[in-house]
Amino acid sequence: MELDDASRHGFGRMGFGCKHYRRRCRIRAPCCNDVFHCRHCHNESTKDGHELDRHAVESVICLVCDTEQPVAQVCYNCGVCMGEYFCSACKFFDDDVDREHFHCQDCGICRVGGKDNFFHCEKCGSCYSVSLRDKHCCIENSMKNNCPICYEYLFDSLRETSVLRCGHTMHLQCFHEMLKHDKFSCPICSMPIFDMDKFLRALDAEIEANMLHIDYMGKGWIVCNDCRVAAPVLPA
Repeated sequence: MELDDASRHGFGRMGFGCKHYRRRCRIRAPCCNDVFHCRHCHNESTKDGHELDRHAVESVICLVCDTEQPVAQVCYNCGVCMGEYFCSACKFFDDDVDREHFHCQDCGICRVGGKDNFFHCEKCGSCYSVSLRDKHCCIENSMKNNCPICYEYLFDSLRETSVLRCGHTMHLQCFHEMLKHDKFSCPICSMPIFDMDKFLRALDAEIEANMLHIDYMGKGWIVCNDCRVAAPVLPA
């Protein structure tokens, strides 16, 4: 039975792709003329370390009918939509629209997470969460550097990024690994990653809350609220 236009358009949605994206096409890399599902698949497979320029891609191959053609959202041969989200500037396709893609003109690339949830910081040179607007320390092109922990380039990394108090950036996962190893300062500038005065005040308050001061036989004693063990207060 022949499919109507709407059925052909949506045929195979979320059924094709790679570990990075769901899409119904592959791209031909102009740098080496080989075919890959996406630029990340290309970059992970090259032995000489060269990377694919997403903006330079000129042709794609439909995964439904195997027709090679100029970059477009809909296959001109079978009518299949090769990506529910499509960016003609980035030559980017993805069927998983729940990722809320958007193209940032200032970054020059597509990002995920919803356009309303991010703003572009001109000085830092990247999109940041709106929760950081006027609340972060700007560093010139902070995101256009490698993560100081794993050394992966941050600007177009697929992994979530954390902005430290000093303005330097790293992967959020790398940040958590750093904390597990009791490292509490920026690996680039050595600035504490927490407000240490606030941290120490909170620690003092927690210790105070667990100690109950009592007077026993005219002497100052403290009792731990957790184990109820009493001990005399030692002189300073």
